[in-house]
Amino acid sequence: MTDGVGLPGKLADCYGKDPSKTEIYIVEGDSAGGSAKQGRDSAFQAILPLWGKMLNVEKSRVDRVLGNDKLTPVVKALGAGIGEDFDVEKLRYGRIVIMADADVDGSHIRTLLLTFFFRFMKPLIEHGKVYIAQPPLFKISRGKKFLYAFDEAQRDEAIKELAGENNAKVDVQRYKGLGEMNADQLWETTMDPATRTMKRIEIDDAASADETFSILMGDKVEPRRQFIEQNAKSVVNLDV
Repeated sequence: MTDGVGLPGKLADCYGKDPSKTEIYIVEGDSAGGSAKQGRDSAFQAILPLWGKMLNVEKSRVDRVLGNDKLTPVVKALGAGIGEDFDVEKLRYGRIVIMADADVDGSHIRTLLLTFFFRFMKPLIEHGKVYIAQPPLFKISRGKKFLYAFDEAQRDEAIKELAGENNAKVDVQRYKGLGEMNADQLWETTMDPATRTMKRIEIDDAASADETFSILMGDKVEPRRQFIEQNAKSVVNLDV
């Protein structure tokens, strides 16, 4: 679905039109997309919610997966064309941020999007326009005090800090997904330019994602089996 000017119906656009100041969050799932829309600064942040478990939907030729209608909203929202017709100067946003859960499905979506950009919109990456959001994995609380942690090491440090010398009881919440955060938490941890952490994607990152995607979606079973065995610890329960 598109609106009157050809933009995706699910896109919550920003008011600002200066690409040097605007950014778009491509968000996994409608639930997190809803929180992101509520929590964002609409002056410069646009939100485009996408699907969940995309790579489980269609196990066919790579060209068909990359060309299917799930990615059409991305092309329309960015407004710079695709393939040989892609023109980075026509980009509607200065920064593209992929925001997905810190789990296997989220990893699938990040890999798919990076592969898509690498193959069909490479100037995006060459010009440093693509970022990965880094949502926290844990919230550590003691009374009204709380800290966020982005990995186990930070979690342990936060527990020690809040527990104090008296070793007081501390509550630890692990976020299973972005949808578990309310709008204020999502803004504070992942979207506020003053406090967020993001990873800028380099061309080597995208090339690695492209290679991973080819292995996982290719017709050859042996390379896929070897990849899963080599990465078993980091991709537990990988569904391919």
